[in-house]
Amino acid sequence: MIDKISNPAAAASAYANQAKGISAPGLDAPEKQSFGDILKTKAMEAVETVRGGEKATAQAITGEASLPEVVQAITASEITLQTVVAVRDRLVTAYQEIMRMPV
Repeated sequence: MIDKISNPAAAASAYANQAKGISAPGLDAPEKQSFGDILKTKAMEAVETVRGGEKATAQAITGEASLPEVVQAITASEITLQTVVAVRDRLVTAYQEIMRMPV
């Protein structure tokens, strides 16, 4: 999508049209997903990233992976874990705020 829009004015126009529900020429309308579906997909991707870090660590122990590959996989796992914890904290905070609202 980004490569199809090359200037800021076209990007702003496409964004405004998308907000109105109008599809921009040459762009496919994104598939509508619920928040739960998006959250589930991203959680599964996070699990796969962490598994990749674990796999790289095991390969490093057996000598099958180079040090840069291991560092990259572990760094990706660490960033993913930090992101998941931050999202969880935000969700808990939002839930607590909702529970404090008067009915």
